[in-house]
Amino acid sequence: MAGDTRAFETIVLHYQKVLYTVAARMLGNSEDARDATQEAFVSAYQRLSTFDAHYRFFSWIYRILVNECLNTIRSRRPQVALQAVDTLTGGMAAPGTPFEAAAAGERRAQVEKALQELSPEYRAVIVLRHFVGLSYDEIAATLDIPSKTVKSRLYTARHQLGSLLLDWRNE
Repeated sequence: MAGDTRAFETIVLHYQKVLYTVAARMLGNSEDARDATQEAFVSAYQRLSTFDAHYRFFSWIYRILVNECLNTIRSRRPQVALQAVDTLTGGMAAPGTPFEAAAAGERRAQVEKALQELSPEYRAVIVLRHFVGLSYDEIAATLDIPSKTVKSRLYTARHQLGSLLLDWRNE
């Protein structure tokens, strides 16, 4: 906050991987995820004076990133095909036999596809809860919504995600 760019570099190094992972799951596209992550860091740096030290830093920067992702989603034209993004394992190969690796890859792809079919509001709560591991209160602070809204959205999002994945299994 005192203008030390090296200190901000430490922040970038600490949060870049987790923020990119959130953006990739929110956007389903690695190029958009890189752009959103970079824009979030630029915005955070420009707005650093607005950060309230009484709150957790990651909630503040996650909120900036999620807002950037939502803006990207709103500005998109409808896409015909989804680009495959292996964000669920961070590019790591699945353990076991080649068959298990292929099956795990297909499951990851189907979960990623189903996530992209959720509305941005539902996708955000799923990603922040299940992939980032935030608590309900942390999600509420990140998205600037009440905790009860987080619980409601998570309930609905889980049911929608389950329906999407069950429909896939029944095909």
